[in-house]
Amino acid sequence: MATIKRIGVLTGGGDCPGLNAVIRAVTKTAINEYGVEVVGFRDGFKGLVENDYVPLDLRAVSGIAHLGGTILGTTNRDNPFNFHRVINGQDHFSDRSQEAIANMEKLGLGGLVVIGGDGSLNIAYRFYQMGVPVVGVPKTIDNDLSATDITFGFYTAVTTASEALDKLHTTAESHHRVMILEVMGRYAGWIALYAGLSGGADVILIPEIPYHIEAVVKKIRQRHQQTKKFSIIVVAEGAAPVGGEMVVQKLVPTSHDPIRLGGIGNQLAEQIEEITGIETRVTVLGHLQRGGQPIPYDRILATRYGVAATENLIEGNVGVMVSLQGTRITTVPLQEAVKEIRKVPLDSDMIRAAKAVGISFGAE
Repeated sequence: MATIKRIGVLTGGGDCPGLNAVIRAVTKTAINEYGVEVVGFRDGFKGLVENDYVPLDLRAVSGIAHLGGTILGTTNRDNPFNFHRVINGQDHFSDRSQEAIANMEKLGLGGLVVIGGDGSLNIAYRFYQMGVPVVGVPKTIDNDLSATDITFGFYTAVTTASEALDKLHTTAESHHRVMILEVMGRYAGWIALYAGLSGGADVILIPEIPYHIEAVVKKIRQRHQQTKKFSIIVVAEGAAPVGGEMVVQKLVPTSHDPIRLGGIGNQLAEQIEEITGIETRVTVLGHLQRGGQPIPYDRILATRYGVAATENLIEGNVGVMVSLQGTRITTVPLQEAVKEIRKVPLDSDMIRAAKAVGISFGAE
């Protein structure tokens, strides 16, 4: 413990409500509990490679826990092991991980806290394999990291989607329309499931359960027969019909995850209108789910994660990710944390509850 004088922290991947609360907790814990200095790297691993950093003291992190985004900036395209640059109009990729390690050594860092999702934590694990003391903090609105019950930012995204559904209900009922809300989540349906159950959706479509368009239409017609002349559908961006494929919006070859999903809502709306003749409108929440202030739950969880990450790093328990198990914060090996995507179990209590109150998953 006495040998560590300074640690680093960075935020990688997509932005997420609660990032600033983690940065604040890391900085305050390091300074108040251990007398250790903190530096923050700007724009994720890009700052680590280019030695672009800012000292973090108590004044720098004062009053930021409630703020959305990240004061350090972030990026999901700058992997030190496959670093992208455009030279004379051409894409070039190179391994600059040794430069990143050299920068940490020059700064006298005793370790690094990496706040990120599966992409950033995979990079963190590779640095750990090269001898860098690393502790990860699970961040993603998608809630799809294995080895933790909840990632911070998830419940704020669910709150945003639930509030959108509340508003869509009134206009759907007024105009007798089908309203489709497309939400994020990549290859997991956590946001769609939680928001759909919270917001009173009639149909929830998630990647884990391929849907039949006929089953979706059947639910809409059943509601019409019951004099309910509107329907609300929540669809995860990674949902797909039986025998079909996810809708890909575009490819970003310089990103850790080059596939950008999006467009399933519009595809679904066209099919519903064609089959039923009912006017169908689509709202795509997109990055609204990432923005804004974190709700109190995420501020608290992010703070607990930041404190635990700093304690483990300075006390020598490295190569781990802090994790919420039930109500307790613990650690799991980074290798386990990034092993697989955490999807909604088909026997989930949430799915059972949704079905019990009459929500269709398009599979009936």
